[in-house]
Amino acid sequence: MKKLLFLIIISSSAFSQTSEWEYLFDGKSFNGWHQYNKNVMSDAWYIENGEMVLKSNNDNVSWGNDIVTDKTFTNFELSIEWKIPKGGNSGIFFKVNEIPEVNAPWKTGPEIQVLDNENFVGPNTLYHQAPALYDMKPLGDIKYNPYGEWNHLLLKVDHNNNLGSVTFNGEFVYSFPLYGPEWDDMVSRSKFSDDKYYENLVPDHPYFTYAPFFGKFKTGKIGLQDHGYDVRYRNIKIRQL
Repeated sequence: MKKLLFLIIISSSAFSQTSEWEYLFDGKSFNGWHQYNKNVMSDAWYIENGEMVLKSNNDNVSWGNDIVTDKTFTNFELSIEWKIPKGGNSGIFFKVNEIPEVNAPWKTGPEIQVLDNENFVGPNTLYHQAPALYDMKPLGDIKYNPYGEWNHLLLKVDHNNNLGSVTFNGEFVYSFPLYGPEWDDMVSRSKFSDDKYYENLVPDHPYFTYAPFFGKFKTGKIGLQDHGYDVRYRNIKIRQL
């Protein structure tokens, strides 16, 4: 009897460490979302067939309608499906913090790339293809569905164990640290480097990437990127660890 009670206590404790899944998008409204650094939702997004849809110019430059969740998260698993058109580009951010003087969510929140890996015209190395940790973690072989088809991302962020991981279309792809020397080394070799060189560039310089707040926060919002291409998202849900 004592052994059975002990097992029940251990099982209950383990179960309580992970919450139930919570939908971040109900398929009917944008409740719980708003445009980055604004109090309203961007009118560039609409809902169709239970999907969150961004209508853009498909030109890779008409961006600015990034959206983020109202809620913040620290330790979690995020499950989301996405579909991109031919040549398309978008991204899924995490740990985003809205700071008035910071004009884009990618300057605080790391990004899991959303891309048409085969047809995108632009930087398209293994550091930039879906589902890479953008500009920081290169990809190996992946099970990737081409443009016009749905892909599924499961992102795990666990600060208690300093561990992030990406599972893509049901297959584990890679893990990465969330802070510490190894994380700092990844940042130092990326476009998000805290190199003082960037302080001397004006904000509208074409190569301006100075992002002193990048990856500095453990708690933040989930974000979806407008990178000038149409994109669709659905079945967006999260559970806290």
